[in-house]
Amino acid sequence: MAKVEEQEKELRLDVLGMTCGSCAARVEKALNRQPGVEASVNFATGEALLRLAVESPPFDSLRQAVQAKGYDIRVHVDEAEEAARAEERAWLTRLLVAAPLGLATLVLLVFRMDEEWARWTAFALATPVQFYAGWPFLRGAAVRAKARTANMDTLIALGTLAAYLYSVWALFGQEDLYFDSSAVIIAFIVLGRFLEARAKGSASQAVKRLLELGAKEARVVRGDKELRLPVDAVKPGWVLKVLPGEKIPTDGRVLEGESAVDESMLTGESVPVEKTAGDDVAGATMNLDGMLLVEATRVGSDTALAQIVRMVAEAQGSKAPIQRLADRVAGIFVPIVMAIAAVTAVAWFVASGTARGALVPAVAVLIVACPCALGLATPAAIVVGTGRGAQLGILIRGGEVLERSRRIDVVVFDKTGTLTEGRMRLEDVVGDERTLELAAAGEAWSEHPIARAVVTGAAERGLATPAATDFRSAVGRGVRARVDGVEVLVGRRAFLEEEGAEIPGWLRDEAARLESAGKTVFWAAWDGKARGVLAVADGLKRGAREAVHELHRLGVEVAMITGDNRATAEAIANQAGVDRVLADVHPAEKVEEIRRLQAEGKVVAMVGDGINDGPALAQADLGIAIGTGTDVAIEASDITLMRDDLAGVVAAIRLSRRTFKTIEENLFWAFGYNVAAIPLAAFGLLNPIIAGAAMAMSSVSVLTNSLRLRRFER
Repeated sequence: MAKVEEQEKELRLDVLGMTCGSCAARVEKALNRQPGVEASVNFATGEALLRLAVESPPFDSLRQAVQAKGYDIRVHVDEAEEAARAEERAWLTRLLVAAPLGLATLVLLVFRMDEEWARWTAFALATPVQFYAGWPFLRGAAVRAKARTANMDTLIALGTLAAYLYSVWALFGQEDLYFDSSAVIIAFIVLGRFLEARAKGSASQAVKRLLELGAKEARVVRGDKELRLPVDAVKPGWVLKVLPGEKIPTDGRVLEGESAVDESMLTGESVPVEKTAGDDVAGATMNLDGMLLVEATRVGSDTALAQIVRMVAEAQGSKAPIQRLADRVAGIFVPIVMAIAAVTAVAWFVASGTARGALVPAVAVLIVACPCALGLATPAAIVVGTGRGAQLGILIRGGEVLERSRRIDVVVFDKTGTLTEGRMRLEDVVGDERTLELAAAGEAWSEHPIARAVVTGAAERGLATPAATDFRSAVGRGVRARVDGVEVLVGRRAFLEEEGAEIPGWLRDEAARLESAGKTVFWAAWDGKARGVLAVADGLKRGAREAVHELHRLGVEVAMITGDNRATAEAIANQAGVDRVLADVHPAEKVEEIRRLQAEGKVVAMVGDGINDGPALAQADLGIAIGTGTDVAIEASDITLMRDDLAGVVAAIRLSRRTFKTIEENLFWAFGYNVAAIPLAAFGLLNPIIAGAAMAMSSVSVLTNSLRLRRFER
């Protein structure tokens, strides 16, 4: 292998062989022990991000350090989504073997254990479950043993093998069998691993969807010719022609033309931005109503879209792995159980003088300490909790999300489309009684969102809109039309003044009042005089104020982040009851605002729906995406709300906290049953039958406790 190049500052690696959070911690520790290496290992993505000093070890040394712990690394390849799907299919195949065979074994041994044919049939059914469905655990335990470590695989392999091998021995001695225990345990744990595998690959899917947003072709102007070329071929300095309804191919500067550009796919803001000569435009945004000539300034990996792609990947990769509670204690619990079993076997061999006398209490120790309940504690609660969440329109990505949710103390809402409707609505009409009627007639031919809001507002108020003629549009300023023989001007105040319309003082005051409330104001004039003003706004969603109030009841601070000016932002925040306003925040700065809150010691949840929210959702300790938003926001989030209902944010946090609390209770009962019974088994007061009963009791308690989550209500 070649050495890591001296000028290289960062290196992404794929980590192979990780099965739990403790695996990621071991790999990270092994890499960080190497001189000049600062490593962060992400179990969810299966990747390691290394920051290397100038003097860093060769790749071979890094790999040997990781291999010594029973894992492997390779230079990162972009196959995360395919690898996740392959892993999911592999676990599904094992589940389809383990579930029916495990159930059949259980039925046989519960009702027909005394019959010879049933005993041998149970052996035949349990064997493929143990050595095919359970093979990943056996292999993982062997690798960990070789590296002198222990993890969840060790617990699973130790417990199921103890039950299986004891049952094989008991098969010939007409003793009680425990094939059902080993088979059902493996079936449940394989189910948990299958569900876990389904959540992987989200980072690559998010990036893939981002890249698909961009234009595929560009109209390149060369002299009097126009060529259509792939957007990847565009070079800085080339002149591009963008027609109405087309995406702008790459970042650039407007040379000629005027148009409104919809930047919502990047900024999340609902109001199009007027662009004229000299203005900058971003690739992947939509040109709405005018032809533009654009000089390409940034192409390829330098565009705003490419930068957002990088931010999503970096924010997701920077998350420290969260170790599962079971794995935190496995390294201590497993060696202690093994030592107790060994001491028990030796002591009873000395006392009884027979191998059988030593084997039974030792096996009882291993069976009572079987990790069945420990293995079920997390997946059982997650399956029930996430299943209930799905019924309520709340999709939770897994155990790490649950653990983070209990510590959230700040929820940051994106404004547009999250706290607000995400579309302009007519709010106020002040002045002459015909103001709305004539303004709607004048705007009827325009496709601008504000014009649509006026026309819709007039229809909602039952007004009949008269026909307009001689329609002319001044892009970015207003429109002129003839309605019922009267020339009507509708647009900005500056447009009316340019056209010589008189502006009454009292109407100026009304406009200022509406603007101070955070509304967008435009004017209507006819007969040479401004007759009225209209105000549109992106209003609060229904239930937004109640959701903020409920978050306060949970002890959570609420903040709002937006690219809008502070006056508009403050107006919305006051309506919603938000504690903190983060205004004038550009898309690339949203991640920095989240980091700033985290630097204050806050544990931050981010709620958003826009493309530009993806990096912030990934950077936050808990990302919550509105399901009616973009796929990228959803893929980058930890929790997805399938309904456009902010009460779901409160319900999601409550359900996550309740589910994690259930996991903690499950682990307590699982260890309580096991640890209390180990001394009894070691002293020969608990034979394997009673040990199996204790094991079953712990499993029943875990499952029953988890099923209580089905009663959770929003």
